[in-house]
Amino acid sequence: MAKEKNSGTPEVALTDSGTQPGFWARLTEDSWANLIGGSLVAGVLLWVFALQGGKPVAPVYGWANAEALFGKVLHLDNLGIVALSGLVFALLSSIAIKLSGGNLLKYLAGFSVIFILAIFSLIAAGNSGASAYGIEYVIFALLTGLLLNNLFKLPEWLKTAARSEFFIKTGLIILGTSVLFTDIIRAGFPGILQAVAVVSVVWFFSMWLSRRLKVDDEFGVILASAVSICGVSAAIVASGAIQGDKKKLSYVTTLVLLIAIPMMILQPWIIQAFGIPEIVGGAWLGGTLDTTASVTAAAEQVGPAATKAGVIVKFSQNVLLGVAAFFIATWWVLKKSPEAAAGSEKPGLKLIWERFPKFVLGFILVSLVFSFLIPAETVKLASGFLNSLRTLWFALAFVAIGLEARFSDLLKTQGGRPALVFIGAQLFNIVWTLLWSYLLFGGVLLAVPDIK
Repeated sequence: MAKEKNSGTPEVALTDSGTQPGFWARLTEDSWANLIGGSLVAGVLLWVFALQGGKPVAPVYGWANAEALFGKVLHLDNLGIVALSGLVFALLSSIAIKLSGGNLLKYLAGFSVIFILAIFSLIAAGNSGASAYGIEYVIFALLTGLLLNNLFKLPEWLKTAARSEFFIKTGLIILGTSVLFTDIIRAGFPGILQAVAVVSVVWFFSMWLSRRLKVDDEFGVILASAVSICGVSAAIVASGAIQGDKKKLSYVTTLVLLIAIPMMILQPWIIQAFGIPEIVGGAWLGGTLDTTASVTAAAEQVGPAATKAGVIVKFSQNVLLGVAAFFIATWWVLKKSPEAAAGSEKPGLKLIWERFPKFVLGFILVSLVFSFLIPAETVKLASGFLNSLRTLWFALAFVAIGLEARFSDLLKTQGGRPALVFIGAQLFNIVWTLLWSYLLFGGVLLAVPDIK
């Protein structure tokens, strides 16, 4: 897979030897994510059409007792679907690794371990007890990777396969199939307005706090995007837009997932303990928690209306990924203009395009196709299996994030100031989003939305 350069130049694919590659090896990580994610989406659609109204069977991970665990989750039929998914993922990703000049045997060995750990995290989170407390697979995947990385010296072949950005970018392409513009339009004005009000203000507050605490702007942009938009996904978009340091991105993604744990537990409790209206509480959760899965898990502890409101707000924020990518790329290029004038780069549309993370285009394209071109019935039939594929890519990514991060880095990196910025910005985000949730979903500025 392409190695990233942090010199401010556009992403360029290099072979392991550092020599200029041929056509296939010149494809960037974003290009491979678009190709693989798009191929999987197209494959599932063809499968649905071939079934002539049938529904592809997605793997089952939920269980409440030993009978369900061994009778459903660990049943040979279910494990067969899981194994087939793993083989397809391994095949597609190994093609990208091989054509990019990577070591195929090392990658496949490491991928096998990461895949097994990802499946373990999905099964662990599928337990009814874990689900009741809102503990989702993201937490198990991250902690598994972190424990391995911090307690043991990892072999090189395992580190080689820990490609968190590649995995999550591919998953984001598939996420586009569930972010439907038609749903957001039907949801009305409140969700979109809250998303804009929260994302814009929290982003600039986070940048201000970063500078106050003397955190560099590169770190600040990734932190601000993660807090204000949608966590890990937004951090990767921002890092791509500014050609960010991979270590800083890994630091931020680890923070996002660690801070999400107490938020998923405490926020539903606060909603119930203080009598916050269900729809308001759902909108609050949708604007502060960083993944659709975590929003759903937390909101389900409050009620069905909270779940729907939370998902609407979260989808509205997800749609802003493309806008945010363009804004960040433009802002970064213009900010760098004094330096660029003295060097080889001159700010302009070409430079903005080079910095724009191309996988976002795949996300937007898939979302538009599923919103306006694919029949609603087909979308419904394909959604379950597509969601299972997306979740599996994300599980792989979160295991890889854990394998790339170390606890000590959270305190040592710039004296722990980036962590303080993230926590401070997240606290501001929690208060600011709750205010807007009351204003827009509580009947203050607008009528209470009819969410059924």
